[in-house]
Amino acid sequence: MDGPLVGVIMGSRSDWDTMQHAVETLEDLGIPCETRVLSAHRTPDAAAEYAKTAERRGLKVVIAGAGGAAHLAGAMAAQTHLPVLGVPIESHALRGMDSLLSTVQMPAGIPVGTLAIGRAGAVNASLLAAAVLALEDEKLRDRLLHLRMSQSQNVLEHPDPTAGRRTRGPCGPIFFRSAGRPPMPRSWRI
Repeated sequence: MDGPLVGVIMGSRSDWDTMQHAVETLEDLGIPCETRVLSAHRTPDAAAEYAKTAERRGLKVVIAGAGGAAHLAGAMAAQTHLPVLGVPIESHALRGMDSLLSTVQMPAGIPVGTLAIGRAGAVNASLLAAAVLALEDEKLRDRLLHLRMSQSQNVLEHPDPTAGRRTRGPCGPIFFRSAGRPPMPRSWRI
């Protein structure tokens, strides 16, 4: 893997707070990527050019994050046959529902794989991109499987959701419960 395989684009610089999680996940998996700020509304020609030249430049998947009217993923999908994964960015006014609906409601024939709003969507977009790339890359497939097994093992090793968390006693004092301490009676829990 020499050049970038995944393009991570966003509608504005403020979207980086969310999209950095996509980049970090790709980097953790050893997948080279490139990042750009492109707007379907403010830079439509540049966005179209990016999509049209993506395959020629070696990209295999495009991850597009945008908030508000969120047409970036759809604009990309209209200009390339590569898989486009959309990440709705959480907005202040509607908590990302506007972004989600703008990204997910594509006409038949122009698909966008839409993920969750915010950080979870950015991470999952990278994992989905990795799964697509892993179809032709056995080493990446092994890294992806290792990640999934590590996640499962982490859950199995920490089954008690209250271990190490702050809880209140019957009279209000706060203490830390450790895995070695017996659980407090339910009647004490507030």
